[in-house]
Amino acid sequence: MVKTIYLPELCNDEELKTLKGHHLDDEWILHMFDEDVDVFSEEGEFILSFRKDKLKETKVGFDNYKKMIGPSRGRGASAGQIDPDLLYWKKRNLVNTNGISTSITVKGKVSKMKINNPVYSTPMGYFDKSNGALGKNLPCRLTSFTKSNFKEYETGFPFLKEIAENYKSIRPEEYNKQNERAELKKDFKIPDTPFSTITINRNFRTALHKDAGDFGGVACLSVLEEGKYNGGIFMIPRFGIGVNIRHGDLLVADVHQFHCNTELWTTPEQDEYNKFNCPTFEKVNKYLGFAGIEHDFTRMSFVCYLREKIINCDNPDLIK
Repeated sequence: MVKTIYLPELCNDEELKTLKGHHLDDEWILHMFDEDVDVFSEEGEFILSFRKDKLKETKVGFDNYKKMIGPSRGRGASAGQIDPDLLYWKKRNLVNTNGISTSITVKGKVSKMKINNPVYSTPMGYFDKSNGALGKNLPCRLTSFTKSNFKEYETGFPFLKEIAENYKSIRPEEYNKQNERAELKKDFKIPDTPFSTITINRNFRTALHKDAGDFGGVACLSVLEEGKYNGGIFMIPRFGIGVNIRHGDLLVADVHQFHCNTELWTTPEQDEYNKFNCPTFEKVNKYLGFAGIEHDFTRMSFVCYLREKIINCDNPDLIK
């Protein structure tokens, strides 16, 4: 039996804007969900649908997409405030640091590009036209990690298809709206899904942010795990919501709400277990200073969505 819950607003967007790019702790959580539930505002606004242990193609997803997680310094507010004391920044000369972004000096010159805290986060699937680093115009395209791992990308489709099928069952109205839009540009759609793009993260505790650039504002989120850990609770502070999304769970949520995650942490006993039972990323250099790689466990989170401007793509020959 799926519960349906209506919640009052605890704070508004104007108040939350002052905390954008900051990490929030679990004191913000008044309503913790760890079971099947549909959540709406008191006015009937859709907030989220959560289903526990819903996905069964988890091994296919983990085995294939673990290779597609790479480093990023372009995750904006979700990567948090620049902290000069972090290991990564201690190795670099920071210039013009401002909240969530900074420039650095390279061979004595200030970089033209602003960067954010380094995290493991990679887009998979398709990108629309954009201005790349240093103003270079980029066409609609497969992302670089997708091209270089195309076999794994295709072999992992059963996991993505299962997410889409459950999305259709749980929120048919949002699914149909998104899928109808995606069907208009089939060359830029992940097969058997309404998604153009999947962002894959590893051990990434996001700071308070809103997603942007997606169509409709609703995304599907899932987690695949190796090892033992605590935390990583998905939060929507406007309503005091916390969702304990773990291995094989599925969350359909309005990601145009401000959201974030709580801290990822382990006990000494969990550290000992993970030391001998988490081989996937054991060769990652933990001294690079990227957030999350100091842990032996792996929490892979998937955010599945349709990019809003994919509708403007007209160059399928460039995505092969």
